[in-house]
Amino acid sequence: MYTSNLNNLILNSDSYKTSHWVQYPKGSEYLSSYIEARKGDYDVVFFGLQAFIKEYLSTPITHQDIDEAEILIQAHGLTFNRAGWERLVDKHGGYLPLRIEAIPEGSIVPVSNVVCQIINTDPEFYWLPSYIETALLRAIWYPSTVASVSHYCKGIIRQALEKSADNTESLTFRLHDFGSRGASSQESVALGSLAHLVNFAGTDSMTALVAASRWYQMDKDMPAFSIPAAEHSTMTAWGRDGETAAFANMIEQFGGAGKSFSVVSDSYDLWNAIDNIWGGSLKDDVKNMGGTLVIRPDSGEPAKVVREALERLAVKFGTTVNSKGYKVLPDYVRVIQGDGISPQSLSKIIDVVMKAGFSAENVTFGMGGGLLQQVNRDTMSWAMKASAISIDGAWKDIYKDPITSRSKRSKKGRLALVEDSNGQPTTIKADDLLADADNLLRDVYVDGKLLVEDSLTTIRERAGW
Repeated sequence: MYTSNLNNLILNSDSYKTSHWVQYPKGSEYLSSYIEARKGDYDVVFFGLQAFIKEYLSTPITHQDIDEAEILIQAHGLTFNRAGWERLVDKHGGYLPLRIEAIPEGSIVPVSNVVCQIINTDPEFYWLPSYIETALLRAIWYPSTVASVSHYCKGIIRQALEKSADNTESLTFRLHDFGSRGASSQESVALGSLAHLVNFAGTDSMTALVAASRWYQMDKDMPAFSIPAAEHSTMTAWGRDGETAAFANMIEQFGGAGKSFSVVSDSYDLWNAIDNIWGGSLKDDVKNMGGTLVIRPDSGEPAKVVREALERLAVKFGTTVNSKGYKVLPDYVRVIQGDGISPQSLSKIIDVVMKAGFSAENVTFGMGGGLLQQVNRDTMSWAMKASAISIDGAWKDIYKDPITSRSKRSKKGRLALVEDSNGQPTTIKADDLLADADNLLRDVYVDGKLLVEDSLTTIRERAGW
């Protein structure tokens, strides 16, 4: 039986990494590696490095960690660099002699650009930058991909509001995070849901609120909000014959001036719920309660269902026409679609709604698996690759260029990120950096110390909040 804790950084790696320290050329001193999203449909919104540094790199490695790792790794059938890790503890107090530089979190850059670069600061530990690849790449690709998908969706919604609504003031509440139950772990929720909050202020993932407080100092007490909402159990508990009473109870419990609440309305017959309950027996209550009822369909083909729901609500409650020429339901009734939402379906729903003459302001969206779980490292082809090595005092470029896959060709040399003549971020060799040019990569971590700590508010501003 081999026991250790999940916070043992030596074990937070791939098995094959444990033998790499003897695989580099004799005289190796420094290894420089970089991280990029090689391709994809979205611009990169960089996020998550600060959380990783605070959670995993701010605590020193101990001799106990080394003892535990040695037992497990050798039993696992691998060689173990005990002398190297002991030297790290004795010489550096267990803190990693590394320099990590990165673009500021919340920055938006095109794919195929360096966003993070790592190098060892002590030549004895040339093997260390690659050793933490597993943990560092994972810490960046997942939250950055979620932030990138979320930002892309925000662009779709912004464009729709600009075309069909009088203003875009509600934009940051138009895509709500429903993904907590569908994520692979609580840490995934913490990172992914928090990444969504770079762009939006609506979530049902309370773990994200804890994560914001833990990793990103908050200038405001609360970074995101939600509203009371029904689920099928609270509606079907009243029985089919009690659906009207269930809906009436929601108005009684949560209605009121300035208040909003959501009611899932497809437990049995969504069209009956709209035509005969919300728009029938409870119509006056809905109109006079003083707040906003948000009706939630949760089944069927999303674009078709949302359009028909709006059309039926328009018949029952009427509409006005805004300055852009689109129909708007009364303030006291709206629709939220939280089933089957992805960047693609979101765009389709908005197109169908607007072609039917309705403003996009009538609809809010909830996104679950499509936001937090239906992404992987290949969504944006994230990779960390070594690009330069110093051997016996001389630097040389290293790279991969497989003939069988040109898309996996890696960059060469120590890198920098600069703005080109058009103001677009572009990757160059650090050796080519002009004296008056600004390198967008900045030191974030050096030898155990977090050098830059950004608040969520600052990160949001960079992302175009």
